[in-house]
Amino acid sequence: MIIDAHAHLVPPKLLEELQDRASEFPSVAITPKDGSVSFSFSGKKATRPVSPGLTNIEKRLGWMDAQGIDRQVVAGWLDMFGNDLPTEEGKAWARTINAHLLAAGKENGGRFVGLSVTPTQDGAAAAEVLREAHEAGFSGTMIGTQPNNGGGELDDPALDAFWQAAHDLGSIVAIHPVFDAGDDRVHDFGMPNALGRITDSLIAVTRIIYSGHVEKYSNAKIVVGIGGAALPYVIGRLRHNHALHPEDMADPVKAMSLLYYDTLLHDPRALQLLIDCVGADRIMLGSDMPFPIGDPKPREILDGVQLTPEQRLSIESGLALELMGETR
Repeated sequence: MIIDAHAHLVPPKLLEELQDRASEFPSVAITPKDGSVSFSFSGKKATRPVSPGLTNIEKRLGWMDAQGIDRQVVAGWLDMFGNDLPTEEGKAWARTINAHLLAAGKENGGRFVGLSVTPTQDGAAAAEVLREAHEAGFSGTMIGTQPNNGGGELDDPALDAFWQAAHDLGSIVAIHPVFDAGDDRVHDFGMPNALGRITDSLIAVTRIIYSGHVEKYSNAKIVVGIGGAALPYVIGRLRHNHALHPEDMADPVKAMSLLYYDTLLHDPRALQLLIDCVGADRIMLGSDMPFPIGDPKPREILDGVQLTPEQRLSIESGLALELMGETR
């Protein structure tokens, strides 16, 4: 059993239903573009069109077979999470996406395991939808680094109800960068993907580390993608900063030991640092399919690091099964 624990999927039937029910989502403009569709939420700038890689299930399964991957943990696409919609509309939007993510798993022999969408623009609403998602069969959710899709902080007290629900349910909470990292300096040279996603994730996760959220809601299984978003490289600075004012912030070393990570680093030396810092038992295979910045051969990086057979098995399936509540 090989599990890719970081990927994205937009089932074609979801796009069909959203267009058929467009009148039920008055704050969403759905526009045909480049043979696909783009979305505009609450009058904001339109998203990129949904790429064929997100919707072509047959091609995805072929890629998985070629890579020896049996199952893939799939979230939706961050651009269309709708976290800038009015609360009730956002709840309905998230529930619609969730229904199709579940259906995609059932229709494809269980090869896709969904992570739910939650309306993090409202903490109580996000908690409500998360509880419903667990009742429906999800084991967790993927959330954006900026809960209002271009604004907000994950440690905002307004989100406490969400974090408490995740803690109570033992939810996987995968934290993923949003499209706009919020820094105009990264808009050249492909830097939004190369660097902007890293800085966005690093800031968001460091806030919930220092705020104490990671410790307070420790039963939530918080996953930091992109190999921990540079956390291992800056842990010395974070630790020193904590030592200067320990009364003002939580311990980053302890928090890092409670988090989970993926292998999406593109360089064995970086992955070895992550392993040395947090241990192989906190890390899962991750491809970020179908995006170009992802790893098209995610298992190969494991050949370049020091792992026992047991550790490799944990990275390639064991930990993911454990977090999903299945037997290793």
